[in-house]
Amino acid sequence: MDWTPLLVTHVLAALYALLVGPINILRRRRDRTHHLLGYTWAASMYYVCVSSFWIVSDGHFSWLHGLSALTIVTVSLGILAAVRRDIRAHALNMAGSYLGLLIAFLFAATVPSRSIPALLGSDPGTAWGTAALVAAAVAAVYLTVRPRRPAGSRPRAGSHA
Repeated sequence: MDWTPLLVTHVLAALYALLVGPINILRRRRDRTHHLLGYTWAASMYYVCVSSFWIVSDGHFSWLHGLSALTIVTVSLGILAAVRRDIRAHALNMAGSYLGLLIAFLFAATVPSRSIPALLGSDPGTAWGTAALVAAAVAAVYLTVRPRRPAGSRPRAGSHA
């Protein structure tokens, strides 16, 4: 498969979502940072899912396309649950969506006929360099949106900062 702009942006968005997901799931506080990272994560998930329908091998859809359709639904339900303040449903839908992304990534990264293993075999520097750039982008986004304490201040006793 050729590395078309669609495939490249699909992979970049998937890597972004893979890295941002655990940050948002594992953070203790559900604050502005959680919301901003969540917006970018949901947007990248929608892009990954929708773009997958134009990435078809041998002219046929696969089970990954079904997973994309399901993920569009679960991300949408997760957003709706957050708007309705149903935190449990929000957390379950988003965690389930992330799990689906992780399964799809593991498949895409380990099946030899897929593009990622082919790139790792033919040009590992590009593959690892791209992953490092996406990780740097995630770090930059996080550092930009995270809460800041005034210089010289210390967290209050009992706070989870």
